[in-house]
Amino acid sequence: MLNQSLARLSSGSKIVNASDDPAGLAESITLGAEIGQTNAANGNVSNAVNMLQTQDGYLQQVGSALDQMATLAVQAQDVTKTDTQRSDYQKEFNTLAGYIVDTSTKDFNGVSLFSGATLSVTTDGVAAKFDMTGVNLGGSNYSAVTGTATDGSGATSISSTTSAASALTAVTAAITQLATDRATVGANEERLTYTGNELGVLSNNLSAAKSQITDVDVAQESTNYAKYQILVQSGTSMLAQANQNPQSVLKLLA
Repeated sequence: MLNQSLARLSSGSKIVNASDDPAGLAESITLGAEIGQTNAANGNVSNAVNMLQTQDGYLQQVGSALDQMATLAVQAQDVTKTDTQRSDYQKEFNTLAGYIVDTSTKDFNGVSLFSGATLSVTTDGVAAKFDMTGVNLGGSNYSAVTGTATDGSGATSISSTTSAASALTAVTAAITQLATDRATVGANEERLTYTGNELGVLSNNLSAAKSQITDVDVAQESTNYAKYQILVQSGTSMLAQANQNPQSVLKLLA
């Protein structure tokens, strides 16, 4: 018992051997597996949030570019300007449109940010037991932004007051679509943040349950160790005293 108490104190576990608590050992193994899966799912959620934040960062910059394109479209409608002067606005307008089109090819760790594909995030590795479903990340409708603000490869023309007015209408529609996209991204990010917090709570509670089964009570076990040590020392002293009695009798007989 002294050796067993010492083993528990040195290992920090009250189940040193399987025979110490077979049922508790089995339950702790199951809980350990669930903890690992839950932490992995939380990692999935964190990565998805990072991806959404990256996506929103790009959309924010695209929004700034669209705002400037709208400004240029309004300035190009100034009747006091010549077509030659409007061509200068056209150059900047084309450059911004090219930036918007180029952004559509961006990715996060090899996964396209603006393909429009729906990605399913595994939020719980043990869904059968905890009944949690995956969260779908709907891709932003970025193609609608590029298709509305540009012709897909270049910018809508603002070389005349009439075309500039048409371009302004197109850019305004793109800004409206972009606002919807950013709202969608924000909602997905918020949903995943809540899910990540839930998984963190779940992991902590599973760890506490496993700890209750396997972790040694240091105070109690230290008391047991002291008790067993006293008993061993007392027993040794009594054996030594018992061995001395026959010697005393032999001396008397001698």
